[in-house]
Amino acid sequence: MIITSSKDNGELLEVLKDYSSIFIVGCGSCATVCCTGGEPEVRNMARFLETNGKTVTGSAIPDETCHNLLVKRDLNKFKEAIGGSSALVVLSCGAGVQAVSSIYEDKPVISTLNTLFLGNVTRHGKFMQNCSLCADCMLNKTAGICPVTRCAKGLLNGPCGGSTNEKCEVHPDNDCVWVLIYKRLKKLGQLENMEGVIPPKDNSMIKKPFKFEIKKDI
Repeated sequence: MIITSSKDNGELLEVLKDYSSIFIVGCGSCATVCCTGGEPEVRNMARFLETNGKTVTGSAIPDETCHNLLVKRDLNKFKEAIGGSSALVVLSCGAGVQAVSSIYEDKPVISTLNTLFLGNVTRHGKFMQNCSLCADCMLNKTAGICPVTRCAKGLLNGPCGGSTNEKCEVHPDNDCVWVLIYKRLKKLGQLENMEGVIPPKDNSMIKKPFKFEIKKDI
């Protein structure tokens, strides 16, 4: 899940100062769970814009705003309203904003959120970053726990010398991830995974922009 937070209202008004009529696009997936782009947030955005002198021409909440084809299909239903708008504001992650802007090349598309990280939902309204999308996954070696992300120093071969009482030196409230890895490997009877040296990450695997196509056998 992509975790997002809302931009400052003052920043948003500054970006929108030259646009009088706005169409709002939310996101029925990640941003809804994050309470940054679901139905309540779209309604609040509409009230905020109208309070500040803008005309809201309409709104839509695609199921997944990062899905280009779904967004094109869903927003096509609002063709007239969008055509009469001077700009679109999007309450989704950066991928969703770019999906909308790729469809409406002649319209300014304004992002209202900051895209933070790929996260797990730990409980309602609380999120934890467990993956850095490094494209060179080592979870099979570390019992399904990622030290690249969960170690503040990104250490690949055990804890640093600053780890004390099983806690992280950098973030003392956090458990040392290498202690967690050791305990899980021990429980699974896989402590041999701690032997040897894990080589440095292959950063060449991180391609920008990364493109991937699923190959299906016929």
